[in-house]
Amino acid sequence: MHLSNSSKYAIRIMSYITNNSKKELVSAREIAEKLSIPYKFLTKIMVQLVKADFIVSIRGKDGGYKLSRSATEITVLDILNQFNEFINQDECILGIGTCNEKNKCSLHDQWIEPKNMIQKMFKETTLENLDGINRLLSKH
Repeated sequence: MHLSNSSKYAIRIMSYITNNSKKELVSAREIAEKLSIPYKFLTKIMVQLVKADFIVSIRGKDGGYKLSRSATEITVLDILNQFNEFINQDECILGIGTCNEKNKCSLHDQWIEPKNMIQKMFKETTLENLDGINRLLSKH
């Protein structure tokens, strides 16, 4: 399974905003610098996050971004869905095309359990649970 750069960055951005919620607002420049995300790309992602009502944008000299609701209410799956990242039930892990009970690839039966576990993890992991992600990112 492979996530797009937009999805990976969105999760990192949301986690950064969550972990810096002690500040009133976090600027896009700060996020871009701290997470090493190209500024133009970051702003496109931020627009999507605002439209999805995950974050609020405050304009002006002292403006920035903050979560629109509690970090416990936003899951990784919510973010992935906004960026059209779905674990397709019938997508072959080997990239062969459709793979289901009627048309199985050689890894189909072995892939079902890990795929379900990944889906469960994305569904149950909230932004609050991603507390340590930015500490890991700052080491790289």
